[in-house]
Amino acid sequence: MSKRLLSIVAVAVLVLTASGCSSFHGLNGTDGKTWVEGDGAPKQIAVADRGDPVDFTGHDLDGRPLSLASMRGKPTVVNVWWAGCPPCRKEAPLLVGAQKELGDKAHFVGVDVRDGGTAGPRAYEEQFGIDWPSFYSPGGEALLAFPGTITPNSIPATVVLDAEGRVAASIIGALPSQLTLVEIVEQVAADG
Repeated sequence: MSKRLLSIVAVAVLVLTASGCSSFHGLNGTDGKTWVEGDGAPKQIAVADRGDPVDFTGHDLDGRPLSLASMRGKPTVVNVWWAGCPPCRKEAPLLVGAQKELGDKAHFVGVDVRDGGTAGPRAYEEQFGIDWPSFYSPGGEALLAFPGTITPNSIPATVVLDAEGRVAASIIGALPSQLTLVEIVEQVAADG
């Protein structure tokens, strides 16, 4: 290898090491877990500070086309999960309860990341009574549509989009309560 190429490789290794990225030894500071659980504190964004609408088109667990743009017109709750995630399993009943309480005031959609097939995610949805669609994104590519809001290892995470499809609120980590999510969605709806 040339000295220049060795220098580039050395810098890349240092950057990855300093940032805590490692595909060989798990994530630093996660106690061997393969996810980074946030504190579950809600972060709301003022209407004037919301960015562009989030656009993502993919496929659901059955291979059917699914698009965030098709959910505009009312708030959309986007939940990031995977079938083997303990905090995801803990919060699933809260999401189902919030969806029932909100009724037709909001759309709900999941983003299933990390599952290598669809049998596990389908069983997860059946177990918890989840009746909304989920993007199937085993490589996490769907999360790239949420820069600055969700990182590839932010699991679970819940994002509330406003009626225009802009990020209005986020909760990184398990939901603190059903009431918290319901109140956030109702506030986002009231903001217009």
